[in-house]
Amino acid sequence: MERDKLTYDELLSEANELRLKLEEATDTLEAIRTGQVDALIIQGNDGHQLYTLKTADQTYRMFIEKMNEGAVTLNQHGLILYSNSRFAEMVDMPLEKVIGLSFDTFIAYEERGKFKEIIKSAWDAECKEEIELLSPNRKLISCLLSCNTLELDEGLALSLILTDLTIQKETEKQLKLRNEQLAEAQSATEKLNDELEDTVRNRTADLLISREHFKLLANNIPQMTWTHLPDGTVNFYNQRWRDYTGLTFTEEGYSREQVIHPDDYPLTMERFHATLKSGDVFEVENRYKGADGTYRWHLNRAIPLRDETGKILFWVGTATDIEDQKREMEKKDEFIGIASHELKTPLTSLKGYLQLVSHKKESLPETVRQYIDKAISSLNKLQRLVNDLLDVSKIQAGRLEYGLRPVDLTQLLKLCTENARHVYPNYNFENNAVDGLIVNGNEERLDQVVMNLINNAVKYSPSNNNVTITAVRYDGQVRVSVTDRGIGLSAEQRGRIFERFYRVEDKKFMSSGLGMGLYISQEIINNHHGKISVESELGKGSTFYFDLPLVN
Repeated sequence: MERDKLTYDELLSEANELRLKLEEATDTLEAIRTGQVDALIIQGNDGHQLYTLKTADQTYRMFIEKMNEGAVTLNQHGLILYSNSRFAEMVDMPLEKVIGLSFDTFIAYEERGKFKEIIKSAWDAECKEEIELLSPNRKLISCLLSCNTLELDEGLALSLILTDLTIQKETEKQLKLRNEQLAEAQSATEKLNDELEDTVRNRTADLLISREHFKLLANNIPQMTWTHLPDGTVNFYNQRWRDYTGLTFTEEGYSREQVIHPDDYPLTMERFHATLKSGDVFEVENRYKGADGTYRWHLNRAIPLRDETGKILFWVGTATDIEDQKREMEKKDEFIGIASHELKTPLTSLKGYLQLVSHKKESLPETVRQYIDKAISSLNKLQRLVNDLLDVSKIQAGRLEYGLRPVDLTQLLKLCTENARHVYPNYNFENNAVDGLIVNGNEERLDQVVMNLINNAVKYSPSNNNVTITAVRYDGQVRVSVTDRGIGLSAEQRGRIFERFYRVEDKKFMSSGLGMGLYISQEIINNHHGKISVESELGKGSTFYFDLPLVN
């Protein structure tokens, strides 16, 4: 027990001695860093040696201690005589453990040969080289090593300044990577640019060919042709236009008023500006002034050319000479007018005779009475056709005139519905007109329009016998609609249904008539300051409607 106690005391004494030596060493290092001592003793192979700095002073040491670079001083054997705190941080060791170590301890193994050559030459002249340090925890540190000699009392020493290049190397690495990426992107850009240039050249060549083809086509068609931009500015006329108008290329900035007939100019420009705003197809008939000063009728049409987004790029327009057709139409209208008048008189007489005979039905055989009824029915149809022809001739001559006065449209629709039920007993007619619909119009002509719409609904509904008449108020107007569930209309038919002499013909269903009823109805509604239109889907029926202003 006594032996164990003595061993413990000895160990405790030894530990205290070591602690005192450590504190002394720490104090010594702190004194060296702060400039409180000018010399230090290092235990070497030949015993203790005293080292002093000839130019050492407090200011110099403070400067070394505050440096961002690592600073060490080596003796001729490569032992570290002095180190600042920055170097200790770089190698991740306590400062007190750095001093006295051989400096090549911190040199990466593969760099030691290079380091020996640097140190060998550094004793003769100042030098700078890049080198890699290796900390005890195996961390590589790229440094710029600056060497110069330093004279001590005991002889020459070597001063090393080590600048940490880690951030710089990483920056260079990133910069190199960015440069490589930039070079790759530049190469891809150049390739893309070359491809784009090839595409542009090919597209330009295609465009030039297309333009020349367009010019060749435009200059060799009988129609006058032009193109204009979305704002209405004309940028091309074909040769036919120049030949007809007598305008030269330098005069293309003309006013449209110069070549369009004064009576046609307002309507032409109204539709032109409306088309530019809506983007719909432009169409109008007007008279153009020729180079000889005479006017000829033309049908003008212009369609927009759009890009993939639907934006209008430009318009292509044509003007077709219809002067000869107009004259032939006038002759036909004149013939129709004369023929209608000539037919009207004998038809009236024939109808009168048939009515006289029908008054004596009691004395006639049943077969004869049936023939008389059929004759009167056919005569009424013929008389309606003659009246329609007379109306068309009046419209073309501008003589379809009639007086306007307040009309109770509700009552008129009621009478038309009752009449339709009498004429078409096999059909169901539903009247949904609201009360109190007063318009300023001609009762006879409005009756003609409504009955025409009802007749069409019956005519084009062979398999469904339901027809609905509706009248509603909206925005100071009244809308009258006649809806059937018949064969319906295609998009092309909807666009032409109000044309003169146009008839809807279906292979499974052929109808009679000359195709004048809707044309006449449109003129009547126009003269009542209203509009008429249709909504329809093929195979699902149609709704014809017209709008008229209500009387306040």
